[in-house]
Amino acid sequence: MALCFYFAPQSFSKEQYDEAIRRLDAAGQGAPAGRSYHCAFTGEGGLNVFDVWDSQESFDKFGETLIPIMTELGTDPGEPMVAEIHNVIVG
Repeated sequence: MALCFYFAPQSFSKEQYDEAIRRLDAAGQGAPAGRSYHCAFTGEGGLNVFDVWDSQESFDKFGETLIPIMTELGTDPGEPMVAEIHNVIVG
């Protein structure tokens, strides 16, 4: 069952996001197993993130790398809104 994860941190700058992506790439997690879609976009507190994952387990495994990076960058992603994917239309 695919799941979507929506993060709306209180404060997450473009610079922090770009650095997080650089560090994830360096850690071999730039394109993690189980994630099929990633989008970062402007929200009220800076950047928001929307991901689609194949399972909670895949997402949790990725979090083992992501959370320490976010902590080092001084930002808290907060708790995501999580929902089961019903349908995806591309194009």
